Amino acid sequence: QVQLVESGGDSVEAGGSLILSCAASGYTYSSYCMAWFRQAPGKGREGVARISSAGRRTYYADSVKGRFTISRDNVGNILYLQMNSLKPEDTAMYYCAADLYACTWSLLRRSNFGYWGQGTQVTVSS
Repeated sequence: QVQLVESGGDSVEAGGSLILSCAASGYTYSSYCMAWFRQAPGKGREGVARISSAGRRTYYADSVKGRFTISRDNVGNILYLQMNSLKPEDTAMYYCAADLYACTWSLLRRSNFGYWGQGTQVTVSS
């Protein structure tokens, strides 16, 4: 079955950097659209970034454009999120998500993704 396991979350100071990873298994990873979402306490789950199956097309939420970079390794079946210039408002649980068709939609929405990991916590202090 589809399994997504995130790692790399940590506590950092504002202005710092982190790299999140998501190890995928149980399906044809290279065929799937992948994304990162995040959820802060008391808030809904919001889309952060999305990448097409071959990695040619990416999409970023306005709040992270220019600071975060999504990438994927279709040999090792790993999804990455490079996060630079972190801000306290980036504090959240970060989730990776997979879906065969999600990249066909113009917007990055939670409802477009069928498979989810358990999340990794990122805390940014000021």
